[in-house]
Amino acid sequence: MLKRKLKINGVVREVIADADQSLANVLREQMGLTGTKIGCGQAQCGCCNVLLDDKLVRSCVTKMAKVPDGAAVITVEGIGDPENLHPIQLAWIAHGGAQCGFCTPGFIVSVKALLDENPDPTREAVRDWFQTHRNACRCTGYKQLVDAVMDAAKVLRGEMAAEELLFKMPADGSIWGGNYPRPSAVAKVTGTLDYGADLGLKMPPDTLFLALVQAEVSHALIKGIDTGEAEKMPGVVKVVTAKDVKGKNRITGLITFPTNKGDGWDRPILCDEKVFQYGDAIAIVCAENEYQARRAAEKVKVELEELPAYMSAPAAMAEDAMEIHPGTPNVYFEIPVVKGEDTAPLMQSAAHTVEGEYYLQRQPHLTMETDVGLAYFDEAQRLTIHSKSIGIHLHHAMIAPGIGVAPDKLRLVQNPTGGTFGYKFSPTMEALLGVACLATQRPVYLRYDYHQHITYTGKRSPFWMKLKLGADADGKIVAMESDWSVDHGPYSEFGDLLTLRGAQFIGAGYGIANIRGLGRTVCTNHAWGSAFRAYGSPQSFFAGESLMDELAAKTGIDPLELRARNVYRPGDTTPTGQEPEVFSFPEMVDKLRPLYKAAREKAAAESTADVKRGVGISLGIYGCGLDGADSSDISVELNADNTITLYCSWEDHGQGADMGALGTAHKALAPLGLAPEKIHLVMNDTALTPNSGPSGGSRQQVVTGNAIKNGCEMLLAAMRKPDGTYRSYDEMVAENMALRYSGKWTASVCTNCDLQTAQGAPFSVYMYGMFMAEVAVEVATGKTSVEKFTAVADVGSINNRLVVDGQMYGGIAQGIGLALSEDFEDLKKHTSLRACGLPYAKMIPDRIDLIYVETPREHGPFGAAGVGELPLTASHVAVINAIDNACGARVRHLPALPDKVLAAMNG
Repeated sequence: MLKRKLKINGVVREVIADADQSLANVLREQMGLTGTKIGCGQAQCGCCNVLLDDKLVRSCVTKMAKVPDGAAVITVEGIGDPENLHPIQLAWIAHGGAQCGFCTPGFIVSVKALLDENPDPTREAVRDWFQTHRNACRCTGYKQLVDAVMDAAKVLRGEMAAEELLFKMPADGSIWGGNYPRPSAVAKVTGTLDYGADLGLKMPPDTLFLALVQAEVSHALIKGIDTGEAEKMPGVVKVVTAKDVKGKNRITGLITFPTNKGDGWDRPILCDEKVFQYGDAIAIVCAENEYQARRAAEKVKVELEELPAYMSAPAAMAEDAMEIHPGTPNVYFEIPVVKGEDTAPLMQSAAHTVEGEYYLQRQPHLTMETDVGLAYFDEAQRLTIHSKSIGIHLHHAMIAPGIGVAPDKLRLVQNPTGGTFGYKFSPTMEALLGVACLATQRPVYLRYDYHQHITYTGKRSPFWMKLKLGADADGKIVAMESDWSVDHGPYSEFGDLLTLRGAQFIGAGYGIANIRGLGRTVCTNHAWGSAFRAYGSPQSFFAGESLMDELAAKTGIDPLELRARNVYRPGDTTPTGQEPEVFSFPEMVDKLRPLYKAAREKAAAESTADVKRGVGISLGIYGCGLDGADSSDISVELNADNTITLYCSWEDHGQGADMGALGTAHKALAPLGLAPEKIHLVMNDTALTPNSGPSGGSRQQVVTGNAIKNGCEMLLAAMRKPDGTYRSYDEMVAENMALRYSGKWTASVCTNCDLQTAQGAPFSVYMYGMFMAEVAVEVATGKTSVEKFTAVADVGSINNRLVVDGQMYGGIAQGIGLALSEDFEDLKKHTSLRACGLPYAKMIPDRIDLIYVETPREHGPFGAAGVGELPLTASHVAVINAIDNACGARVRHLPALPDKVLAAMNG
């Protein structure tokens, strides 16, 4: 141990700590300064940034032995507080810099160090600083962060008043369509919002810390588990194995379709007979602290008989492959597409045909916050599980039978969440927490380190795709044939639905009258397939939009003009036979055309023998909903002080659920003239909030937004007097009128897709986008840089521009990463943010231009559609098409790493 006197945020504090302890842990656990976040724990994300004697350091790897006595430490809490925000924090709020907010304190501290050193930085200097100091953000796309730094610098130099950064309420009192800051923004920029690990530090003294015993092979029979030595270790209370699970010890995948050959009960909570993937949980060590739990976990002995591991769809589909789940074939679901006439004769008579094979990789989510949760028994003796769940009511149904608890005795709560991007559509640790809490009858807490987080949470499921297009002499597509295999890992949950997405989005955007196709879901031993933003569409559009460029080359028609001839117009239908609800693509093409022409001319002029420049475009679509008659419930209540409380389960990935709910409710309640702060939000707790459905498929703004609109209108109708004014709370009580109303909405105009043809009308509202990437390719190395990106988007009427812009910027950044660097294939290599290809600031262009075509949607609340999925539908394909335009390298197997680009150039 060592003793230090440290001046922490201006106050001298005495600290006694282990010399090997990190400064981050001392600040968080001993000083209670939880504004400093620990993300990767490997100095690769910057979430833990603090100032140590005026020098920016990543505190997660700064050992106390290296902290000098008398050192001055500044954390985010020492920069500004909710009552006295620093200009950096004000600028962060004004530009929407805090989305999930987990990385925000680290950025705020980093920017403080930058501006202390360089009060007048250029945009490029800011980006260089973020790159050098490994400040990583998965949500924003970095552009708005640089915008915030530039404005903060102006304030600090005296060139702008801080008040100019504050939101100014418009004269009409409406915040719809404006830049009203999300309600959680102040807490995020000051580090006062408690995420899961922060709550873990505030649990009661009898809380047990959990550590998992996990498989280090991908497929094996379990022959025995010896917990004896571990149970004798200091601090160990219990080692939980499958025999301690009171329920079915399975998480149900809630099989979507009856033609699925599995039963959905294929994922163990704790493996009992087999290991199905690397990282599978076999036992849970429950101990008095995390260090003791992890040490004891190393002492559990597991005897395994290793089996062949099928790490890709083709391997699992081979004739000699064994059934991974005995009794269920590895190909357990198929969906045909049958639309229009037989395509074979049409292909034979087509003036032009093109075909290709494509592979989109196992993209990792790479959130800054790892998976984390806690559990306890609440005052009603309900097993209460806090986690990052983005589907609390859905997960309630998926885990209750497995852990063995009655539904009315199970409560799920979503913590403030440091990003999910979809992986938390699957229950990850919820059942583990529940089992441990039930087995020990004590509060429990579990946080994955980053290795566990990457290796033991779901990934985007790879698609292996074959696609063929036939077109007439004018380039009009007359037929399409498709075949795709979905590598969904070992667990079936939502795998059939994902495969259907291929039927819905391969060829989407174009009026193709005749389609034949077949998709299949394949069980493998690689990472389980979970939801990832734009679920199923990045794979679909990679094949479709790549082949459109190849068709353009074959016909000699410009890629944009070829798309212009084929995009949806009245009379066309989607691949599932549904008539689009709006026809905005022609207008979007017209807006892009002059920009595209100028970009092509610029690329040609600036290309050299060493660096080739090119421009690529793509088209993307996504539906807002969960197929068919998707529905949502909310409640709205008039309070004694004449404020309003909205209760809903609009779960937050970090996308801005609080602002989405507030903006919609404020618009609906406009006749009352309430200030936004008079609408209180109670969100995401199954004991308090109705079932609004999960936050997936960009459904919440449409489905829950409509439910909020309906509920608010019911309350308004009750409050309205005959003279058109509105009753107060006291008047409502005096007249014995109800104060609380339930809002419901169902997408009744929708129908499920037929399982024999994939024809149907699955979504009431869609989102539409056009993407353009401008790239530079180094001829000698194949390294690609995206220099500028443009997106034209129709997401209906915009609720909040800060939120929508942020979703677009962030999704485009993830699309660039998907195109060029991100992967989770090698279980030994892909175990950190950097190794998995996370894009840092310099990989994302500073110039990202957004153009909106706001076509109000009939079935969207106040005309709104969703937005979150759209920017990741096809932005990656614009990059891939731009590479081909630059240097003639057509990459069909992502990511387009430099060696692949080089090989394609030379091939």
